[in-house]
Amino acid sequence: MHIQTAATQDLAEIQSIYAHHVLRGAGTFEEVPPSIEQMSDRHAAGVAAGFDWIVGRDGTGVLGYGYYGQFRARSAYDWTVEDSVYVREDVRGQGVGKAIVARLLQAAEAKGYRQMLALIGDSENIGSIGMHLSLGFTRAGVMRSCGVKFGQWRDVVVMQRPLGDGDSTVPAASDRPRR
Repeated sequence: MHIQTAATQDLAEIQSIYAHHVLRGAGTFEEVPPSIEQMSDRHAAGVAAGFDWIVGRDGTGVLGYGYYGQFRARSAYDWTVEDSVYVREDVRGQGVGKAIVARLLQAAEAKGYRQMLALIGDSENIGSIGMHLSLGFTRAGVMRSCGVKFGQWRDVVVMQRPLGDGDSTVPAASDRPRR
């Protein structure tokens, strides 16, 4: 498997992977899969804002993808990003997601971010929770019954991992992460 920057030609496979999770999983609370054009817009906006989108691929194509983006728009959150990762159904549990998130952690830390959050849809999503734990994330909390999908209430598990100096020092406003 090769981890690389997501490119425009990957977007059809990215959209397909995500559509599967939208329609069959509770890891995302989105209920209607975005079109390829909508995924293209999301990718372009993230990249234009300086955030990383990456894919894991092999000879069969894109195995999974991930990205991080700003956690919240207010300037106080400028040092905190949130990750998202989705893996093709036939290769789940084989380390694809872990490799992608590991690369996202490196990229975000290199740009000066101090915290990465994972907001994991559904407290039953033990695969994603376990993968994030294995990469040094800790469970920061659970937002109980905050979304309805597939006719039942779903929790969101909040996980957090410090990057670089984390919160051991307070960054100066001039030290905002490089995008």
